[in-house]
Amino acid sequence: MAATDAFPEYLDVDYADGEGETPADYPGIQDKIEKAIEVTRIGLEQYRNPVVMWTGGKDSTLTLYFIAEVAEEFGYEVPPAVFIDHFQHFDAIHDFVDRWADAWDLEVVYARNEDVGAYVDEHGLEPGDDIPVDALSEHNQHHIRNILEYEEDTFPFLLDTYVGNHLLKTVALNATLEERGVDGVISGVRWDEQEARADETFFSPRHDADVYPPHDRIQPILQFAEPDVWEAFWYYVVPDTVEGFPADGYVPESAEDLPNGLTQDDIPVSPKYFAGFRSLGSEVSTEKSADQPAWLQDMANTTERAGRAQDKEDLMERLRDLGYM
Repeated sequence: MAATDAFPEYLDVDYADGEGETPADYPGIQDKIEKAIEVTRIGLEQYRNPVVMWTGGKDSTLTLYFIAEVAEEFGYEVPPAVFIDHFQHFDAIHDFVDRWADAWDLEVVYARNEDVGAYVDEHGLEPGDDIPVDALSEHNQHHIRNILEYEEDTFPFLLDTYVGNHLLKTVALNATLEERGVDGVISGVRWDEQEARADETFFSPRHDADVYPPHDRIQPILQFAEPDVWEAFWYYVVPDTVEGFPADGYVPESAEDLPNGLTQDDIPVSPKYFAGFRSLGSEVSTEKSADQPAWLQDMANTTERAGRAQDKEDLMERLRDLGYM
């Protein structure tokens, strides 16, 4: 697939890389890591103004780890991290991002739909309260009426719904990409995470200027399944980034089971995963899957995103067509 004329001609990437593949095509953890490093290196080398999406979750933090490693080894700069603030995060997520952005000296760009946020603040809304469509800006009304073809007079202030997700995440992200002239978005999506992502390639074009600011998605960890992510964390990410953590790895059974006097705050793993969450969404629509940490749960026989609101999951394909991650 070739880039459109509107997209920079300086890029030379293989948009078919990964086509038809699954995590099974990268059978060992080293195979997966080598591919992640290859994709990350191409991304940092080819794109002139990339950003990395960072949610504070395991996948985007693993992606950030590969970026930092490749940047250090080959002399690239670590690109800014874009954090989409949809106003419904767990406080622990904000705390985690703030702490590790400071520890890793990251530039964090906060993407927000300020128009929706201002209305919510002015009227003291809580998640689930209605927002009148005609109270929002012309830009947001255009997205609601003309792009989403939503006909109701109000919509609920909820992240994991069609209108809420699009306005609070996708519209906010696209505004940030346009404002900063981003040509590549490095993302931590995975093939096994959601059916709508199963056909993604390592370099995925988003060139339709009528839908989003033209850019590419660079996706280094498509080949990781959920258990692989946790194996990478406990045997690579944490030993490489936490002083005093065993170099040969260690898998804790709880936040109190960390080695060498380390505490949960010392570990670049969100406390929500220690508490039993498998996937991190909004505070009001995400539940933990079990009482044990995410990496100790039955990943083979349970669904990673079962704790997420199903409304948004069922609409994932439509949302991705509009620029959702």
